[in-house]
Amino acid sequence: MSTNALYTDLSGYYDLMCCDINYQQQSNSVARLHQILGNQGKQHLDLACGTGPHVRHFIDLGFQSSGLDINQPMLDIAMRRCPEAQFSLQNMTEFYVEEKLDLITCFLYSIHYSQGVEALKSCIASVHKALNSGGLFCFNSVDKYKINNNALVRHNADFEDSRFTFESGWHYSGAGEMQALNLSIAKTQFDTTQLWQDSHAMVATSFTELQALLAPYFDVQIFEHDYDRIIPWDSASGNALFVCTKREV
Repeated sequence: MSTNALYTDLSGYYDLMCCDINYQQQSNSVARLHQILGNQGKQHLDLACGTGPHVRHFIDLGFQSSGLDINQPMLDIAMRRCPEAQFSLQNMTEFYVEEKLDLITCFLYSIHYSQGVEALKSCIASVHKALNSGGLFCFNSVDKYKINNNALVRHNADFEDSRFTFESGWHYSGAGEMQALNLSIAKTQFDTTQLWQDSHAMVATSFTELQALLAPYFDVQIFEHDYDRIIPWDSASGNALFVCTKREV
């Protein structure tokens, strides 16, 4: 099953799959970073916005927020959640906005959905073009060389009369510019279990390589992947929050 087909098939359950994510905490943290390191403007875009939970929180924080995604069923849910926001069906690796923005976010490691380094370069260039002077680009990333292929994240959730089990994990072969996000979703209803499995092809970079891609466009700061505190990256962790301030080129 393709990536898009899986998400389309399960778009109604996507929020359940992500029920352990503290969207409000993440949004508040990036808003604080924008106050400190950005231009304090209020025009916001969330890349790969999914069903729009981050957009909802940024609106509640006083932003003029919008979102884009490649999955229309997800956007349909986002529009119901955030009727005051603008959403567009676009690929984040090459997108267009009519008015420039002050803050662009990309949560949940979605920056890795770029299909290879060239597509990632195009995404970075599109973000830079879309931002106002001093605008901020914030996203989280995983370093390909620090991935534990045996590590999995798993949680269960009940919805109506079904039990869902969600499992995901990164896999990197040790070479090349692509990695995989392996996903398994099981839905058990009475004595019947449906299973969806997929391996999402995603771009793989080290943090050093990623910094080099961003450097022509942004002043880059890397922080620990901690939405409670603003702490510089310790140069050891394999997960980090990249905060990039637009530099005129």
